[in-house]
Amino acid sequence: MSTLAAPKKPIRKRRWLLMAVLVVLAIIAYRIFLQSVTLPTEGVKLRVARGSHWQQVATQLSDQGIIHSQWSLRAYLFLRPGEEVLLPGVFNFRPPMTLEQLVSRLSQAPDGTPAMLVIEGTRYSDLLATIAARDDVRHGVAEMTDEQVLAAIGAEESHPEGLFAPDTYVMDDDSRDIDILRRLYLRQKRILAAEWAARAPDLPYKTPYEALIMASIIEKETSRNDERARVAGVFVRRMKIGMRLQTDPTVIYGMGEAFRGNISRKDLRAATDYNTYRIDGLPPSPIALPSRASIHAAMHPAESDAIFFVADGKGRHIFSATLKEHNNAVNKYQRQ
Repeated sequence: MSTLAAPKKPIRKRRWLLMAVLVVLAIIAYRIFLQSVTLPTEGVKLRVARGSHWQQVATQLSDQGIIHSQWSLRAYLFLRPGEEVLLPGVFNFRPPMTLEQLVSRLSQAPDGTPAMLVIEGTRYSDLLATIAARDDVRHGVAEMTDEQVLAAIGAEESHPEGLFAPDTYVMDDDSRDIDILRRLYLRQKRILAAEWAARAPDLPYKTPYEALIMASIIEKETSRNDERARVAGVFVRRMKIGMRLQTDPTVIYGMGEAFRGNISRKDLRAATDYNTYRIDGLPPSPIALPSRASIHAAMHPAESDAIFFVADGKGRHIFSATLKEHNNAVNKYQRQ
């Protein structure tokens, strides 16, 4: 007895259909993997917030016109084997770039935000200008008064000068300018408290703030670490014997915008709150952002009998114990 063989045409047709579907999917996958993303010549910056998911990034990229559709990225991630890690931070993309390269870049360490350098000896106004120049910061301080800024950062002081620690800072992602100022203020506060707690005995300062004022003067008088304590010693001895500080940087600060690079005899006679040729003791506020080295020097002045110093024109200072010695040094190094 014989049986008829089962028809093979439907099976073959299904196989060809499956193969055709696979070929089409392979072509689609190939095109997705090699799909170019749309980037301007100068490149584009993408900020991935902490806790973001790929779906959110796909929407960001689509909204910015970098990819044609968020579904192309979702399809890519679906077709790609394994799980891609998404890291938060700032990424800079430059053409040419494919979708595959873009995803790979997002799975690597971010470019990050450039560090901000706050230079010792500069002023509060310089700090504000440095922050204002950054395009990776959310700005708002420009619309605030100094009193409002101080209240917002929790400062008890009435003048912002000197309250912010100079250093190189790595910025947080999407920082606000007021948060940056608060961070710098709190760091300076901690430094000042630590140095005050370990200060030398018998100093002429009544408060840590007065020591901060002195530190700012030291900062403006010398940038040499081996001279800071010696300069501090001169000013501390002057305060103890009732001698005026007579330091040019305070005069310059008091002149404000009127300073044009030189101090005249008229300037030295001008009655301002910061003219230490005319006032006794310290000026009412710091005159710059002092470094920790200068704060430390203010708390640990060097012992000697020097009460004068003058620049030697080569980056150092000549210290003298008597007016005669000082005048000789002035004649030699300043009037030659």
